[in-house]
Amino acid sequence: MDKEQLRMQVSIKMKLIRVEYGYTQNRMAEVLGLSKKTLVQIEKERTVAGWTTVVAVCALFQQSEVLKGVLGDAPLEIVETLAHHQVGGPVGKTMGGKVWWNLISESEDYLLQQNVISQHYRIIDREYQRWFSSFDHMEARNRFEELSKK
Repeated sequence: MDKEQLRMQVSIKMKLIRVEYGYTQNRMAEVLGLSKKTLVQIEKERTVAGWTTVVAVCALFQQSEVLKGVLGDAPLEIVETLAHHQVGGPVGKTMGGKVWWNLISESEDYLLQQNVISQHYRIIDREYQRWFSSFDHMEARNRFEELSKK
């Protein structure tokens, strides 16, 4: 997944997210810092939400079932990884990856997982604390090996 794909996917689901939260177009536009006209254009798929709007949606509506259906359990992690190209940690507790993640490798202390939707990689410890995220498989594999040797 890249920024353009994320922008497209969030844009397509914008109306459903708004309806899920019970917001009017006026309220949703206000929350996101958009004009109502711009929101209508996004909802009618005449334009794609900008990166800043997508970041705001992923941050402010990260508990949205609609958003999770598109991005999995960690929409903000995907945004963060795309923005920085990788994220080192520890950076936050996860849910452990039982639904949205495939196990790639495991050591005594760490798990290397790949998101089934975005295809990005992350390393978490046995207490589900995230230590690293990247879209680059070799970068993730190398970091996993480094952490596992400590």
